Amino acid sequence: MKINVPLLIMKKQLLLLLGVLLLFLISCSTNIAKDQTLYANAWELEYITGPRITFQGLFPDMKPKIQFTAGSDMITGNSGCNGYSTRFTLQGNMISFADPELSTMMYCGDGEAVFRKTMKQIDRYRLTDGKLEFLMGDVVMMRFKPAL
Repeated sequence: MKINVPLLIMKKQLLLLLGVLLLFLISCSTNIAKDQTLYANAWELEYITGPRITFQGLFPDMKPKIQFTAGSDMITGNSGCNGYSTRFTLQGNMISFADPELSTMMYCGDGEAVFRKTMKQIDRYRLTDGKLEFLMGDVVMMRFKPAL
């Protein structure tokens, strides 16, 4: 019984190539599903780190919201008082935001300033248990739930 060594090596290389390709396709589909969730909802802030003022004290009338615009690099929303829009950069789970442009200039307490300052510190995001979390390093700085 004679074994054709070059043919056996080619089969192993082909199997390895198919395995790598399959792994790549699975990882891409996971990112697409994650991105679809990100864009499918408007998100309402339910937690923000930092201030000693209670969450309800920061945002007594309206909770900040964020909406990612599919097919673009724009987000819109409100910062608990004024509407805003800005650009964002997304690469994998890394995210950053440009300075928000406000559509109105009402003063509604300290919540808006805290929200805007925290947005500038964000460098990554994750979706966990149906919630959107913005992080600085490994620390959750903001958490959003799907807006109703």
